Amino acid sequence: MTDLGDFGDFDAGSDGDSDATDAVAADVGDTASAASSANDSTGTTEDSSTAFESTPVEPRGEDVGIGTLCVSQGLRIAEDEDDTSLRAYITQGNRSSIRIGSYLLAPYPDGETLFCRITGLEYAQQYHADDATEIHARRAMRTDEVDEADYKFVASLEPVAVLYDDDGELKRRMTDRVPKPQTVIRTADDIEAIKTGLKMPEDGVFLGHLSVGGEKVRTAASPPTIDYRLKDNYASGDPLVFRHTLIAGGTGSGKTHGAKNILRQYLADERTYPMADGREVGTAVVQFDPQDEYAQMHDDNPDLDSEFARRLEREGIAYGGHEDTTAFVPKVGSATYSAGHHRAKQVEFTIPFSMVYENPWLVAGSGLNDNQYGALVSVLLPRFRKQYGNGGTYEEFTTFLDDPALREELDESGRVHEATFDAVRRRVLGFGHVFDQDARPITELVHDFVRPGGLTVVPTYHINDTRATEAIVLAVSSLLIDQKLSNDPIYDRIKETPLVLGMDEAHNFLTDADSVQAGKVIRKFTEAAKQGRKERLGLFLITQDPQDIHDAVFKQINTTIVLNLGDEDAIKSVNIPSNLESKVPYMEKGQMVVYSPDNSEPVELIGLPKCLTRHGRD
Repeated sequence: MTDLGDFGDFDAGSDGDSDATDAVAADVGDTASAASSANDSTGTTEDSSTAFESTPVEPRGEDVGIGTLCVSQGLRIAEDEDDTSLRAYITQGNRSSIRIGSYLLAPYPDGETLFCRITGLEYAQQYHADDATEIHARRAMRTDEVDEADYKFVASLEPVAVLYDDDGELKRRMTDRVPKPQTVIRTADDIEAIKTGLKMPEDGVFLGHLSVGGEKVRTAASPPTIDYRLKDNYASGDPLVFRHTLIAGGTGSGKTHGAKNILRQYLADERTYPMADGREVGTAVVQFDPQDEYAQMHDDNPDLDSEFARRLEREGIAYGGHEDTTAFVPKVGSATYSAGHHRAKQVEFTIPFSMVYENPWLVAGSGLNDNQYGALVSVLLPRFRKQYGNGGTYEEFTTFLDDPALREELDESGRVHEATFDAVRRRVLGFGHVFDQDARPITELVHDFVRPGGLTVVPTYHINDTRATEAIVLAVSSLLIDQKLSNDPIYDRIKETPLVLGMDEAHNFLTDADSVQAGKVIRKFTEAAKQGRKERLGLFLITQDPQDIHDAVFKQINTTIVLNLGDEDAIKSVNIPSNLESKVPYMEKGQMVVYSPDNSEPVELIGLPKCLTRHGRD
């Protein structure tokens, strides 16, 4: 037996096969002569009147759609998605354009439409044959393309919703009926059908454009892309900004770029919210900024050209530097703040020690147990306040604790054990560069700090002390939260202004820790999250370690925006559907998954390629 190389080396005139070749030729010649004689005897010849008529393989007409629903393996819609069987045969000319995650439409005979999504793609044999052989492999290796006529291309579909017309308005409902066999399916390319099928709102805060597999979904409309927006109107429920937002993404994923673009929409002139007294008030945004990037939102992006700007205007997207941007710089010891990368106004402030009376954990450092924290809150701070009044300073407090007579008195009276007293004293030391610095107290700057329609940035990049940074961020955020939730606020400006509280690297402040102080912080932010809808307070958290944010806070987040994450624990913690979870490690910069149950089905988006304000340093 010869090898496969003989296929290419065969020569009809070779000596080895000459006898066989002559014999075959003789047989063919005899057969031809016999046929000629038979025709002559009957007086007939083969012409167009007697030849077989060829039948075209292709059906008449023009194809509509990309394929049809097939029943070879069942056609079933069930309450349990595992029992649902919905498959479609895709015709040859459409196969290369089909992607997992693409949206399809399958009409019912009465005008309703099944909106579905591709969840799987497979080739199946058209005819039973074993192609796992040497001869099939070698033939494929010597040809340029595959003959797809030998194979079936089948897509597995997930039903999403049934679309129907209700007095001229397109609406959706849960999938409650099975489509007919051989129903022609087509790609969803109508904006209204896609937005209705995915439960996406028409108006709201722009996040990005709908995509599948990293490519924008295109339609026949102009513009061809589909904008994704968050509900922001009380007519359709509570604005989702007050239901809280989390942006999670690794380094280089574009989370700061995306966060700036979203915050810029909340600062748009037309973005206002009704208050209890009937006023329409613009949003105040306070952003804690550990990398000193958000004050740049004051400036225009020089890379944003006029053509791109026109596209933004057509889609109703706010852009350009926000003039009402102020950097409130915390004064900490001898640390200096450099602002050569932005032109925003700067205001220095300090944390007055008087804020500790309402939030004792600000001066507790870390590691206090219940007894120690109780001694600080119930004995030491009240006694200091009685002796020094509301104007007592941090320096006076440390001097107060250095008094050996006080230590002995409290120990002998049984109110504070001497070991507990010493432990508290050790842990409250080290904040001398944080409190009562040479700047105006933040409590005197509230009216300028919280401005309707204004962006306040609190940079902490210039502070090298982690304890100092935590104390400042938690002191200012606690001031805002306490006043928002209070029934008898000291600062009406905070209470009467819609507020977005942004916190970058949120995992550093809202972590799951065992200390008493961490528990107090978590309870405060959890309560803020629960009452945010009522008080017009929205948390806007940004992190690369979402798994470190305390569950009590995480559970209050309604909108989760996930960019590229490489850590498996981080991906698991954001609780997005498994089909989108698998895409997260492979997403490019700007790609994101949005999981917002009260806004839409879980979807994949692509953010804007350019920042709407200045971004990045030269």
